Amino acid sequence: MSHKAGFVSIIGYPNVGKSTLMNALLGERLSIITPKAQTTRHRIMGIFSADDYQIVYSDTPGVINPHYKLHLAMMSAVFSALDDADVILLVTEPGNDFHQEDILRKLKEADTPIIIVINKIDLGNMEVLETEVAKWMKMMEKATVLPVSALHNLNLDQVFKAILFHLPESPAFYPKDELTDRSQRFFISEIIREKILLNFSQEVPYSTEVAVDSFQEEEHLTQITATIYVARDTQKGILLGHQGSAIKKLGTDARRDIEAFLDKHIFLELRVKVAKDWREDERALKRFGYSF
Repeated sequence: MSHKAGFVSIIGYPNVGKSTLMNALLGERLSIITPKAQTTRHRIMGIFSADDYQIVYSDTPGVINPHYKLHLAMMSAVFSALDDADVILLVTEPGNDFHQEDILRKLKEADTPIIIVINKIDLGNMEVLETEVAKWMKMMEKATVLPVSALHNLNLDQVFKAILFHLPESPAFYPKDELTDRSQRFFISEIIREKILLNFSQEVPYSTEVAVDSFQEEEHLTQITATIYVARDTQKGILLGHQGSAIKKLGTDARRDIEAFLDKHIFLELRVKVAKDWREDERALKRFGYSF
């Protein structure tokens, strides 16, 4: 029996449901999800394996017009995922016109199979959906167009079948028991960042980065120390809150999810440091795991 394997890159604007889609296709919660744009900053691979195939999904940052060097690094992750892909999922939603001409041109010129995933169909009406499908079929004549609801698992079986159909014959790229190429430390930092996005508003969540400094496993308790970096002194005060109330709540929320992720009790220590304008500092960005 032949074996199929390949890389499936998920791209689209912020907040169209790319991370929800990958988590649903994997059956695992790898990518963090919040209602805020730019939740995903890194390319995150999720590996789905069976006896005769392996699908390596890439969740990517939302397509944006860069304002910081951080954004340039995020867009670099998008383009590298496009270059590596054996199948591309362009995720959109009804009424969300995709105007990124450089990416559209790249998609139209590529020989790579493209699946247009129109997400959030549970929120619209049939007439709008039919118009959306017709628009994409005209714009991307070679693509497969599939309406879905990633949140409610509607029509995802058709997306999976389309991916499997286009997947090339190849041996597996990763051991069959691996779920991702990312480390535990990465996902712990992402969980903490998710709680920052959910607990704070305005510019603060977008000015923060999280690094796990230490991870010590003991018999009955795992001790984790993480630093939250902010761009300005005022943001540090907001994160700490009055008499430390904000950072305490953040730590409680993060600890709960990290314990569920690791399936063990943890002690979590959070620190806050100022790294002036780190979003424009190429050395700091590389230290945080970004590349250009």
